[in-house]
Amino acid sequence: MANQTGTFEVAGHTLTLSNPNKMLWSEVGITKLIYMQKLLEIAPYLLTYCRNRYLTTIRYPHGITDKSFYQKNAPEPLPDFVKTSVLHDIQYVNLDSIPTLLWLGNLACLEFHPSFQHIGSSAPAEWVIDLDPSQEEEPRIMQAAALIGQILQSLNIQSIPKTSGATGVQIYIPIKDGYSFEQLRSIGHFIGKFASEQHPDLFTIERFKKNRGNRIYVDYLQHWLGKTLSAPYTPRAKKYATVSTPLTWEEVNQGSEIRDFNLLTIGERLLTHGDLIAKVAPQNLEAVLKHLQ
Repeated sequence: MANQTGTFEVAGHTLTLSNPNKMLWSEVGITKLIYMQKLLEIAPYLLTYCRNRYLTTIRYPHGITDKSFYQKNAPEPLPDFVKTSVLHDIQYVNLDSIPTLLWLGNLACLEFHPSFQHIGSSAPAEWVIDLDPSQEEEPRIMQAAALIGQILQSLNIQSIPKTSGATGVQIYIPIKDGYSFEQLRSIGHFIGKFASEQHPDLFTIERFKKNRGNRIYVDYLQHWLGKTLSAPYTPRAKKYATVSTPLTWEEVNQGSEIRDFNLLTIGERLLTHGDLIAKVAPQNLEAVLKHLQ
């Protein structure tokens, strides 16, 4: 049964489903077939934040408990419906359609990490601050996210928290066009430094993990040209089949558990909440940048 192969039609294209009964997340019983069904649920949301980007995937051919590898170059053979873009001699997949998503899903791409810039651009498409715990279990992560949200709010910057799907939380800020990565990094450094001074036992901007103790790293450096981060709505190769999920600030203040937002719950959540990121208007950062200057 595990090595069966079949075909199916999506949007006028014939795709292959191989090994449908292969267990990808054994702890929660998600086979490749179930995974493909879940990808269809999240597709309209995940594609929003992956299309027109340089995409890196993480592949787990035999499930999350086995070996994995990062894939930047488009896998071969390449179906005719898959679009690609070249940057620095790497042919990246442009994840812009459901057939492309399901093709990648059949290859056991379990995580989707898009670039911070759009294809052909060197400008940031959004701004993200990554809150990275120094310990595997961090009960203060939602408290930390709430405090960063309050700092942004005090600067008249609206933001949305999202679970990384691993141990951290990322603060996502839609932005107006025209800002540079350097400008966003300068604001991020200001916020991280201020948070670390106000809450020295909770936050740090120390780059070296060995020097952080148990503090949460305010990673404003990851947001940069050529770097990637887990996309909103990407699955993660963690034992609960977690999904990087935007939250309401009320959910953060209630101390939500990252594991509760996963492939088994995401479909119903999206029907209830829709895309929370889309509800935040692109932010004007001129006043903050003028203050920093």
